[in-house]
Amino acid sequence: MKPRIGTTLASTVDATTVIVIRWGVEDVDVTCGGAPMVDARGPEAGTTNEADPTQQDGTLLGKRYADEAVGVELLVTKPGQGTLALGGAVLPLKDAKPLPASD
Repeated sequence: MKPRIGTTLASTVDATTVIVIRWGVEDVDVTCGGAPMVDARGPEAGTTNEADPTQQDGTLLGKRYADEAVGVELLVTKPGQGTLALGGAVLPLKDAKPLPASD
């Protein structure tokens, strides 16, 4: 799957939805809870799949998950129980940028 920037993706195992903030040139599979994420406005939206019990760490509302090596960044707009992953590798929470000193 290679979504465009601004596309909303929905989980098929829980309530998680994300917006694509950045997407690299590679075509990688985005999963949540071990099942593929789908276009929230597409025909597969609302379908249900079986969740992988080992991928139930959850997502946090308003947080960004990113893989700098692949060039993918997702913003969570609705949290859920599933773990976000790219090509089978867990997508880590993006670190906040440090603010400049106000000396």
